[in-house]
Amino acid sequence: MGIEWHPASRQLHLRNDRVSYLVRILEDGSIGQLHFGAALTEGRSYRHLGRAGFPGFMNRLDDPIALEYPTAGGGDYRMPALTIEQADGSNVVHLGYVSHRIVPGKAAIPGLPSTYLESDDEATSVEIELVDRPSGTEVTLSYTIFRDHPIVARHVRIRNGGASRLRVTTAMSASLDLPDDDWMLVQLSGAWARERHMTDRRLAPGRQSTASLRGASGHEHDPSLILRRATTTETAGEAYGLSLVYSGNFLAEAEVGPFATTRVRLGINPEGFAWILEPGEEFATPEAVLAYSSAGLDGLSAAYHALYRERLARGTWRDRPRPVLINNWEGTYFDFDETKLVDIASVARDLGIELFVLDDGWFGARDDDTSSLGDWVVDRRKLPHGIDGLARRIEALGLRFGLWIEPEMISERSQLFAAHPDWAIGIVGRPRTESRQQLVLDLSRPEIVDHLFTVLSELLASAPISYVKWDMNRNITEPASLGLPAHRQGEFFHRYILGVYDLYARLTAAFPEILFESCAGGGGRFDPGLLAFAPQAWTSDDTDAVERLRIQWGASLIYPLSSMGAHVSAVPNHQTGRLTPIAMRAAVAFFGVFGYELDATSLSPAERADVLDQVSFYKDHRALFQRGRFVRLRSPFEDDGNETAWMTVSDDRRRAIVGFYRTLNRPNPGVNRLRLRELDPAARYRVTLWPARADSIEHDNAVVRGGDELTQIGLFLDVDRHETSTHGDYWAQLFVLEAE
Repeated sequence: MGIEWHPASRQLHLRNDRVSYLVRILEDGSIGQLHFGAALTEGRSYRHLGRAGFPGFMNRLDDPIALEYPTAGGGDYRMPALTIEQADGSNVVHLGYVSHRIVPGKAAIPGLPSTYLESDDEATSVEIELVDRPSGTEVTLSYTIFRDHPIVARHVRIRNGGASRLRVTTAMSASLDLPDDDWMLVQLSGAWARERHMTDRRLAPGRQSTASLRGASGHEHDPSLILRRATTTETAGEAYGLSLVYSGNFLAEAEVGPFATTRVRLGINPEGFAWILEPGEEFATPEAVLAYSSAGLDGLSAAYHALYRERLARGTWRDRPRPVLINNWEGTYFDFDETKLVDIASVARDLGIELFVLDDGWFGARDDDTSSLGDWVVDRRKLPHGIDGLARRIEALGLRFGLWIEPEMISERSQLFAAHPDWAIGIVGRPRTESRQQLVLDLSRPEIVDHLFTVLSELLASAPISYVKWDMNRNITEPASLGLPAHRQGEFFHRYILGVYDLYARLTAAFPEILFESCAGGGGRFDPGLLAFAPQAWTSDDTDAVERLRIQWGASLIYPLSSMGAHVSAVPNHQTGRLTPIAMRAAVAFFGVFGYELDATSLSPAERADVLDQVSFYKDHRALFQRGRFVRLRSPFEDDGNETAWMTVSDDRRRAIVGFYRTLNRPNPGVNRLRLRELDPAARYRVTLWPARADSIEHDNAVVRGGDELTQIGLFLDVDRHETSTHGDYWAQLFVLEAE
């Protein structure tokens, strides 16, 4: 693993055992892209891959050159990675090579989350310095190649080294040129309660993109883009992934040019963005994490899972087992008092649950969603002994205590708004748009971030709080800041997210023992940027087991199980009205950070017995569910979507748990085998079932079977036609494999 400089070819080769990334200095000083993909041999010149005979590039449109960081206006008519308006009104810059520096390790990006190392020998980095001499624009292209992952991390720093003001209007984190257009674009898209549904489409001439302009990464699109060959499957074929470590407005875009080449770019959305650089000032882009797999989508996901779980998530809770929790939201909504909460916690304790979380409604005069956001003072009508009194009663039961907050928001009916109406985002002279009866605080202003840090620090220090659910329930409208002059309003959205990151960083540093979970109406800001502060997120407000199959499958393309909060809720489900067995709800939620979203006191004796068994089972296998190698087996997005299957495997391949789910029952079914993956072919696995059953599926599978047999033949899912009716709709079965 390392970075090799080939002076004769003026070539940089970033390489580990699985991937190579090659760039070279072209004849006009531009940086050309030679290759990103399977590992190539070290010590060789690959100059010929970059059309070395070209004396200059006056004819880029007719004979496109692969460029590493293309700019606007210089003959390359494809999408630029960088656009800068200069004092004379022009936006033409030509970035020429100045120098480069290869260093062990990886530096942080000031003010922004990014992947990191625990030892410098885990990665090597290079910084390439470029300059546009007429404008004085200085650009640093930063790359890191990881030793153990088929991944290159990229970001860019732009400095004004001239004497006049510059206005940056496009600053992508990464641009990637591919020599053909034979790709399928895979995106994770949806809406509230159906986030991260997997869709793919063939690239066509022109531009295809996903994006957000909401001030957050959003329910609608994940800040990522995957390209796969049409023949690529879960287990075979080429795939590229581009994932942005960012929580604000983004753009992920692919352009097919007239000569069947593909350019991909990823970064802050240029729409509505403009950043002023006075002489001497610098701007840093978020980090783009580029992955390559020759082993299908599974290989791509495995790379992201390992890196994001171990070198993006951080802090005290990165490697700790996450507690099984119960949240009162769907159980009580705003209608609770201290006695009710303690009653729920008492039952939860008896069921083996470890953490009680008090959700919305505990502060101000908040009996519904029309008031009190911003007033983080306990409502003594509901909690006469305060948060401290409640938390200590919960702890006395043997549970830890957690609390919901929504710090970025403000209600017009609040003491904070009465004192500081100018703190809410909006445009002077125009009405503010309310959403969910609330406005958004302007976290681009440091004084507001300071206020929130002070208030929340006092709250978190006032009681034994072990967990915080940080929610964000609406997006930004009327985007403008009273803290910025008119010519800097284009900086607002990015400065807002920098404020969010600053508040997260300060609170997590001040309270390292608290487990933070991010939430945004569910999955509205489920992204790599927040994973750097909160090692888990509420994946979606939709707790329906059937819907969660698609949501969790899609999220798993990029995100590890340890990042996905997944709960069992009551039925009829509050989002869909669907009635599913509690065993299926648990079997889906096990594959994530497990918990409950209900009123435990309303459970029947039979349901309490079921929950007791579920919690015990999850605790027994918690490390495998939260940190195992996740493998997708049967997609809910393929065929009719009626069956889904996945599994998680321990690092030593001696233990695995397989989940199989059928939405609708079918009469007189045919032969059904489920081939497994990532097992040790030489091992012999004892197979047990959860829940236990006494039918042909248990009889056929609950034996000792070879790893080779399970991967080549598979588990038996056949159901005798006389037993079909006993399964019903919404049926789930887990298979536990333990090597002898």
